[in-house]
Amino acid sequence: MDYDRYDRVRAVQWQSDHLRLLDQRLLPREERWMDCRTAAEVTQAIRDLVVRGAPAIGIAAAWGVVLAAQQGEPLDAALVMLRAARPTAVNLMWALDRMKKRIAAGADAAMLAGEAQAIQDEDLAANRHMGELGAALIAPGSGVLTHCNTGSLATAGFGTALGVIRAGVASGRIGQVYAGETRPWQQGARLTMYELVRDGISARLIADSAAAHLMKSGAVQWVIVGADRIAANGDTANKIGTYQLAIAARHHGVKFMVVAPSSTVDMATPDGEAIEIELRDATELLSTGGQRTVVEGAEAWNPVFDVTPAELIDAIVTERGVIERPNAAVMQAVFGG
Repeated sequence: MDYDRYDRVRAVQWQSDHLRLLDQRLLPREERWMDCRTAAEVTQAIRDLVVRGAPAIGIAAAWGVVLAAQQGEPLDAALVMLRAARPTAVNLMWALDRMKKRIAAGADAAMLAGEAQAIQDEDLAANRHMGELGAALIAPGSGVLTHCNTGSLATAGFGTALGVIRAGVASGRIGQVYAGETRPWQQGARLTMYELVRDGISARLIADSAAAHLMKSGAVQWVIVGADRIAANGDTANKIGTYQLAIAARHHGVKFMVVAPSSTVDMATPDGEAIEIELRDATELLSTGGQRTVVEGAEAWNPVFDVTPAELIDAIVTERGVIERPNAAVMQAVFGG
């Protein structure tokens, strides 16, 4: 695997006394970095989508705890504040719980920095391994469709679903990539296409509403997506629009793959009904790029995640292995209670 070609973006960078984040709200128009020097600034960056993607959110939050420790802030308060930044992605809670355990064991700021770095390094290694596992499921020359952004921008590097796509392209298993635009923040159009073009991967952008028509054409054999939380029965929360892709894929005989590290699996959440779905400000849906596009007085409903039932998922790929046709019993066997 030529990682120098396919793994060059690093959106979360620790700088010994502050955290540098590539502002993903501005891509691809502008590559601007934001420096966070307090846990409060990291919290705001997560809330405002400067940094996004479940693994990257967890990594950024871990570094937020380090900043609080370096500045002598009350760590319990910092943990609570960071935890409340966004409710759906379980990686945020998982990373903070890991930092909390180190705090309880008496870790100082330097030790906490070591833990945050370990979280980041482990995520990169997991992504590269998942890329190999997921790509092995794909027949040579296949077309794939992905949704939202699950690449280096959303992780420590390489990506989850986009990591599988990178590995699949490199091994000749994927011949064509399609990316849905992903309204309302257009992460597919702005971010996934940005990564794919930088890597020299042949990719075509489609409107979200074109996905079923694309599947009907026979151009796609797999839909490959990431996850923000996977419940104990295999139900999966991901970016809004994922559920309808799974329904269309099943109807058209297209396989559906979820790719996420084991930190995304939440065995304490029994099923998708128990997953809190984040609702964001309606103005995000009423505007594009900050420009109002809908008549004044109009209202909107803006959930940013939905839940795909386990029975619509052909494979969940984690660094622990591939779970085909996920259900509660298989999830229990792999991840425990």
